[in-house]
Amino acid sequence: MTTVSPAVEVERKTPFLKRLERVSWTWVVTIVYLTVMLLIPISAMFLKAGTEPPSRFWAIATSDIALATYNVTFFTAIFAALLNGVFGTLIAWVLVRYDFPFKRLIDATVDLPFALPTSVAGLTLATVYSDNGWIGSLLAPLGIKVSFTRTGVAVAMIFISLPFIVRTVQPVLQEMEHEIEEASWCLGASQWQTFWKVILPPLFPTILTGIALGFSRAVGEYGSTVIISSNTPFQDLIAPVLIFQRLEQYDYSGATVIGIVLLSISLVLLLAINFLQAWARRYDSR
Repeated sequence: MTTVSPAVEVERKTPFLKRLERVSWTWVVTIVYLTVMLLIPISAMFLKAGTEPPSRFWAIATSDIALATYNVTFFTAIFAALLNGVFGTLIAWVLVRYDFPFKRLIDATVDLPFALPTSVAGLTLATVYSDNGWIGSLLAPLGIKVSFTRTGVAVAMIFISLPFIVRTVQPVLQEMEHEIEEASWCLGASQWQTFWKVILPPLFPTILTGIALGFSRAVGEYGSTVIISSNTPFQDLIAPVLIFQRLEQYDYSGATVIGIVLLSISLVLLLAINFLQAWARRYDSR
């Protein structure tokens, strides 16, 4: 049996050790932080869901009440994100391109959903949009009920996701050169043609990014939606509330299974949005 001298063994390890020495400490800290805060919790959730047999997993994930909550959660979140994509871009445009009284105050107010506790936001929205509230009393004679309905869930999602679109689009608008728009006008283009063919193409990937961030925030919202909705199954019950109800019943595996489905669908939708962003960038570079 041949033995390896310590000097030869150290020499063999030297290239690997040298590669380790060249690794930046910031890279190491990033990997460790992401592992502890992101990868381990997600892995633990998958492992917990994996304790259920496949048939049981499928039965929980596709139960009638679960499918109803997916419908309410994802379609309402998509609607809120798309609506904010339009009006959030409009708000960012006004804040960047116009000067008016109390502009800084309004600009700071956009960030209010970031700082406001979600439970307080839900209580405020439920009060304002109730049948006796400031806005709800105006809608009640028209037969429109907001609080404690699916419409209330949409209002809450719109409220908490709006800053993501505004703050994503606003810096890009500030960096856009006005000379390009002026050149378009000088060539005879109307304001609408200038916006559609000159401003929107480079802005479109940024709008998609804001929509993706707003959608992600809306899907995971709990504090405000649980207050403004009636949490009635097959009407306005959302998936995060269903998960909490399963936890209250000590059904940890069932809650984890629904969480896995929620995570998977969100990931697929975010990948689709990222694909659209990449396509828009390639289209703009042509």
